[in-house]
Amino acid sequence: MTLERLALARSTLDRAAHRRADPGLLEALLSDPKTRVLALHGDQAQVLDAAAGPRLLLQSPAEARTTLDGAIPDGAEPTVVFLGQDGDARAHLVLAAPGVVAPLGIGPREEPPVRPAEGARWAGLREVGMLLDDTGAGELTTAVAVANWHATHQRCARCGDPTVIILAGWARSCPSCGGEHYPRTDPAVIMSVIDDEGRILLGRQSRWPERRYSTLAGFVEPGESVEAAVRREVAEETGVVVDDVTYLGSQPWPFPSSLMLGFSAHAVATAIAVDGEELSQAGWWTREELTADIAAREVLLPPRVSIARRLIEHWYGREITDAAEAWR
Repeated sequence: MTLERLALARSTLDRAAHRRADPGLLEALLSDPKTRVLALHGDQAQVLDAAAGPRLLLQSPAEARTTLDGAIPDGAEPTVVFLGQDGDARAHLVLAAPGVVAPLGIGPREEPPVRPAEGARWAGLREVGMLLDDTGAGELTTAVAVANWHATHQRCARCGDPTVIILAGWARSCPSCGGEHYPRTDPAVIMSVIDDEGRILLGRQSRWPERRYSTLAGFVEPGESVEAAVRREVAEETGVVVDDVTYLGSQPWPFPSSLMLGFSAHAVATAIAVDGEELSQAGWWTREELTADIAAREVLLPPRVSIARRLIEHWYGREITDAAEAWR
């Protein structure tokens, strides 16, 4: 059984990629007041709270520019990307504060240096990604991912000269050498490791908040299959040996550019020897032990927006009630 409706893997917006090469597309859409625009600062967007939950505030191009004016340095321009079009054929853009990257770590977020529109508030993808509707979750995830890439890849990887945005924000071109560069996605494996007794293997990094545990994860290396990456990462971080690897699902994680590929792995050797670098602690839990440790607040699980949480609940057999928001 695969993991369905992962928080950041939901999207209903038509990307309409065939329009990206249209000459003057961004200029035309920015001059059209019917265009819907998401103002973005790092990973934070404006949301409106309602009884059904938060929803993204989409503005006209002029309104979004006014919102971000205070976050745009003199002489700079916001990053503009065509995200696609909705069921009513209205174009959607992201207007992102230039050079601002979504924070990689967890914990409190600094408010953007500009006030949101009246009735709205700034909220990050980790905070509201689980709560937005399908269209909003997909739109914000895509916007954060592509804006992060623009903020960190402004020079040519071939010659080092500054590049310019092309294809409505979906590529950059180097005027000096002619090189073209496209948004990167880094494949990463994340796995629930289960032994013959039905226990799950969880670990923690020393820089995490106290008592936070999660599933193991790591990046796929060049020339490596995802199954091999699962086995290698588990062995490197904990010394545990796994054989069978089963794919369960995937979701983007744009902090800054990962695609998380979720697996279940069967452990055949369970002795733990943490590497002391990736992980500082690791251990095995039965369902009963994990239930007791969560109740005693000895274990804090990942937030619901993460695929790690869903992998743990897939093993557990149902949704787990806890205070995950404490370290979101």
